[in-house]
Amino acid sequence: MISLAADRPAPPSLIRRRTAAPLAGLVVAVLVVVVASLALGSAVLSPATVAANLLDPARDVDAVVWGSRVPRTVLGLLVGACLGVAGAVMQGQTRNPLADPGLFGVSAGASLAVVVGVYVLGTSSVLTTLWLALAGACVASVVVFSVAALGRGLASPVPLAIAGSAVSAFLVAITSYLVLSDETTLAAYRIWVVGSLSGRTLDGVGAALPFALVGAVLAAANARSLDTLSLGTELATGLGESLLRARLVGLGAITLLTAAAVAISGPIGFVGLTAPHLARALVGGSHGRLLPASALVGAVVLLACDVVGRLIGGTSEVSVGVVLTVLGGVVFVAIVRRGRVAAL
Repeated sequence: MISLAADRPAPPSLIRRRTAAPLAGLVVAVLVVVVASLALGSAVLSPATVAANLLDPARDVDAVVWGSRVPRTVLGLLVGACLGVAGAVMQGQTRNPLADPGLFGVSAGASLAVVVGVYVLGTSSVLTTLWLALAGACVASVVVFSVAALGRGLASPVPLAIAGSAVSAFLVAITSYLVLSDETTLAAYRIWVVGSLSGRTLDGVGAALPFALVGAVLAAANARSLDTLSLGTELATGLGESLLRARLVGLGAITLLTAAAVAISGPIGFVGLTAPHLARALVGGSHGRLLPASALVGAVVLLACDVVGRLIGGTSEVSVGVVLTVLGGVVFVAIVRRGRVAAL
């Protein structure tokens, strides 16, 4: 008689134990990069000085610790976590391992709103830029949703992806026209579009955090639907899944999380693309485990790259968006070559 023991699924207790160790390791990694972000930078400070300034902000006369490193650390954690979760939801919704959170036109909408703010209103303050980016990202997502709805294709990811690509191309064309027709707008856009945590303050957290929290709640609510969608549309429908509701909740999560991240730091690539793959290799494909793991991986990757940018640039730091473009491309090619990108 052939034993079927090897075909039986692992008990839940064993799955939890296997998941707990990678998640604990990721938490430790987050703590390590937080310490590195606070201790390292273009300005050389001893650990004792950094600790003293953290405990007594009045001693931070040069505003290196509380004026720069603390905000960059907090914002790096928030942006990395948002992009990591948004990427996991996006790949689960489209069943495309190469899907990126910006596919729904969120980044393009935020960029156009910022450019219009500079071109028309003449404003370039950090807080105003943040609100403009949030508004532009949300409007672009609504437009993509509306275009896809005209074809009654919301139950399928393909119309949404096509609509997102088309709207993104249209918004990028308008943005390019505006920045090329005005030098002031081009200068402001060049600073914002590269993606950076430098020069940001904690004021942006108050504006972006509500969007990020609501997006995280929607992503968590979408986790079970994403597991069902991974079985295929027909089987998901047969199991009683409401495809329209699942798409809407997922789209809302992607929009809010990406909008919050882009508004704070500008468009940053590769985090939302690679973080879910790294997390999936650690905890598996169940979205109940994958989403928190992706948040932790995204935070570690973004903050680590920000620290690298501070150290390799000398007194003129390299933006985290540039570091991610270089390192992210290399890492993603390595992931592909090792066969880590599996069909979803």
